[in-house]
Amino acid sequence: MHGELKIISGSASPKLADAICEHLGTKASPVLRERFSDGEIRIEIGENVRGDDVFVVQPTCSPVNFHLMELCLMLDALKRASASRVTAVVPYFGYARQDRKVVPRAPISAKMVADLLSTAGMQRLVTIDLHAGQIQGFFNCPVDNLFAAPALLEHLRERNEEDFVIISPDAGGVERARAYAKRLGATLAIVDKRRDAPNQAKAMHIIGDVKDKVAVVIDDMIDTAGTMCAAANVIMENGAKDVLACATHPVLSGPAIKRLEESAFSEVVVTDTIPLNEAAQACSKIKQRSVASLLAKAINNVHTESSVSVLFV
Repeated sequence: MHGELKIISGSASPKLADAICEHLGTKASPVLRERFSDGEIRIEIGENVRGDDVFVVQPTCSPVNFHLMELCLMLDALKRASASRVTAVVPYFGYARQDRKVVPRAPISAKMVADLLSTAGMQRLVTIDLHAGQIQGFFNCPVDNLFAAPALLEHLRERNEEDFVIISPDAGGVERARAYAKRLGATLAIVDKRRDAPNQAKAMHIIGDVKDKVAVVIDDMIDTAGTMCAAANVIMENGAKDVLACATHPVLSGPAIKRLEESAFSEVVVTDTIPLNEAAQACSKIKQRSVASLLAKAINNVHTESSVSVLFV
């Protein structure tokens, strides 16, 4: 049995860390996060953690490299402070899209980041909806890859619709879309897509029936929103009466907000694995659901050596 449960928050999403602490009935431990004049990060844990079970909450969202380095420094500080166990709680795991070599002389970035975190002192990882499930195999420590489906499904059920069709924006997301369709008792469709370059996609046609139905496009993240918005246009052209988007990670980079505002989507539902920027908060179409309760349950179960698999859906 490990020592006292403690939560450490990085600067990426302190609100999420506070919400997790509220569910756990505790407060985040103090930590000094500063920058030297040249931009280097200075970290100092503000209380004794010797022998404790410490969970570091830090999504690696934009600016990705800064938050990743901050996470590594916090892990190293806790390791050197003799924490009994150090678990990285990374709701959004960056660099996960580069999980294999698709062209010569390219890195496998997800593996490199996994090695970096392990070297820094991470002994366990808790994350949500990895871009590719096989990334768990890049780690030589336990990985709990939770699913945000309960939070997003709750929102869809509250709409009380009877004619949902769940849509995968590409072939790679069919398994995820099928899981949602099964739990909602809905039908399934797929967007046939051609990708010409990174962050650029052209949706072609729909495999499945969407006519006169409420279409829900399911994906793990929305980055520049090109794929999502192209899919929405094709879906409406095929006769859907409404189209929604559901995604775990609101990366929302580049022209994403403008595209979503001008898109056919009536609603875009995301979680708080990544905090929304000001432009996203101002977008009336974007609705955010919290995963704080899910993460708090996972942290509690890890700490008490209980089953984490009961949280999987």
